[in-house]
Amino acid sequence: MSILEVENISFSYSGENLYERASMRLFEGEHAVLVGPNGTGKSTLLKLLDRSLSPDSGKIAWLPGKKVGYLDQYAKISPEITVKSYLYDVFLPLFEKEKQMERLYESVVHAPEKEHDRILGWAADLGEQLEKSDFYAIKSKIGNVIHGLGLTMDILEEPIKHLSGGMRAKIILAKLLLGDSDILLLDEPTNFLDVKHIDWLARFLQSYPKAFIVVSHLEAFLSEIANTVFALENGQITRYKGDYTYYLKEKELRFEQQEKAFVAQQKFIKKTEEFIQKNLVRATTTKRAQSRRKMLEKVERITAPQKSKVYHFYFPMASATGKDVLTTTDLEIGYQEPLLEPLNVAVLKQDKVAITGKNGIGKSTFIKTIMGIIQPISGSFKWIDTAKIAYFKQDEIFEDNITPFHLVHHHYPHFTKKEVMSLLGNHGIDFDMANRELNSLSGGEQTKVRLALLRHQKGNVLIMDEPTNHLDIAAKEALKEALIDYQGTLILVSHEKEFYQDICDYEITLYE
Repeated sequence: MSILEVENISFSYSGENLYERASMRLFEGEHAVLVGPNGTGKSTLLKLLDRSLSPDSGKIAWLPGKKVGYLDQYAKISPEITVKSYLYDVFLPLFEKEKQMERLYESVVHAPEKEHDRILGWAADLGEQLEKSDFYAIKSKIGNVIHGLGLTMDILEEPIKHLSGGMRAKIILAKLLLGDSDILLLDEPTNFLDVKHIDWLARFLQSYPKAFIVVSHLEAFLSEIANTVFALENGQITRYKGDYTYYLKEKELRFEQQEKAFVAQQKFIKKTEEFIQKNLVRATTTKRAQSRRKMLEKVERITAPQKSKVYHFYFPMASATGKDVLTTTDLEIGYQEPLLEPLNVAVLKQDKVAITGKNGIGKSTFIKTIMGIIQPISGSFKWIDTAKIAYFKQDEIFEDNITPFHLVHHHYPHFTKKEVMSLLGNHGIDFDMANRELNSLSGGEQTKVRLALLRHQKGNVLIMDEPTNHLDIAAKEALKEALIDYQGTLILVSHEKEFYQDICDYEITLYE
């Protein structure tokens, strides 16, 4: 049974058409993933389905009575409430039912005897409803989700304002998973999750009895959870009824078929147009030429299949450093209190090291400390005098109205317009994107712009904090190749083992 009907929707954003009369259907219990390169409108489509946005035309209709749960990692939460209050709000109707049941039992003492059976029956009925809703297993449910996402139960007493960005994102996801949604819309739910917690989420979704649509750039995760794939292609939503492996094979097959059909049609059109031009002016063949022209006007044109973008990431190196690039001595990092035991680390010339550890442990705090952004609580760190650092932050806030073109031109004012556009083009940012407001671009497109800024920094030490967040698969592979080829010292924070294991020589794992 179809629970979602999307009919002929069109939607444009900042002058760019994302969908053109696109349609899709979602069925009861279907486990679907939504894929496509950065900028094709995956996150936008989820917002349209959630009704956070409205299409320019067309219709989106959910089956009446269905509850849709949408993962918004930027949701506003009161910073003063505790995590427990935030999560338990999911079960508020059940807690109210429990209070009603307790009041009924208390009221029996003061009620007339003839009312006792009716009141007790009402209370018992409420008790049965609570049992059917697994009310008495709420604490166990919350514990399962909290631990599954890599947190501990003591976080329940923490105010929201004390949580790191990663912890806050996990709590928002936890509330959604605990809720009684008929359909889950999850946009990059694996952000901020470690490998084992991604595995837990995959198992949770595999056994989820209802429907979901998930956006993610982790192929292994998609392969675990999908029985249907929706692909954003050429402004349309193409349905592939099968798992992610089936989608990859079928996509390649359809691409080849469309390419052959497109080439054949173009040859036919060219040959027909030549016939028309040759015969239209001759009195004896004019009617035939006019007939061919009418026929050609009715031909439904095949769209040229879109090939994956080719990225040219590259991180040039300045002059080499000496041997001991970075040393830390009893370095304690954190804010009011140390997050970790004292760190004694030595990173040598041309080392490629991955900084790993569970989310919230202090990986970004470590990077910010050795960058001098945060002061150490105690201990020290020392960079070699010849270190020239190029730094990619995990998050970047852009001013309103600034475009990728303006941002790059500001960093490299001596570049000509052609050089700026060439640099952005090598990183997958076309002319239209280059002249749009940066804040209107997708997370993946913003990441590519930021990577472009590193192209001419010529550092001999490259520090990257979660650079793969939001990147599509093709861009991620290109980034991996560029980091493998990099000749300097690399310090890489990443939660994706399949990404960093081919790049880095060793890991430094942070523990409490």
